[in-house]
Amino acid sequence: MRCPFCNHTDGKVVDSRASKEGDSIRRRRECLKCGRRFTTYERIEEVAQMVIKKDGRRENFDRWKIKSGILKAVEKRPVGLEQVDALIDEVERELFNSTEHEVTTKAIGEAVMNKLKQLDEVAYVRFASVYRQFKDLNEFMSELKTMLT
Repeated sequence: MRCPFCNHTDGKVVDSRASKEGDSIRRRRECLKCGRRFTTYERIEEVAQMVIKKDGRRENFDRWKIKSGILKAVEKRPVGLEQVDALIDEVERELFNSTEHEVTTKAIGEAVMNKLKQLDEVAYVRFASVYRQFKDLNEFMSELKTMLT
């Protein structure tokens, strides 16, 4: 690390702390040449995750889009915001843990439904009914029968 005061490259870390959010590390450093102290921050470089839409367009992954859909599905259900955030964290980890930086909307929807099915069956049915766009009551009943068996 280069000293911002004298441009010397040798220094030592005096103190290290994680940020409150846990997404960076704050380091207090001291230059071994001029003795002055300065602060640096280390953050994980986030690679933009892309979503491939049904029509082939690509756009940046937006966590809020998933969250808003899940919040509608869990409305008036005994599911807390912490559980919703944890569910989204799991989905993100599963989808973006590979070396791939692109994922289809279908893969996102299926992953969300799998997690919702474990969390709350009513919320799962609500989300599935919007996501799968059932064309008639028979399709909807077929999904319910699959879920109940």
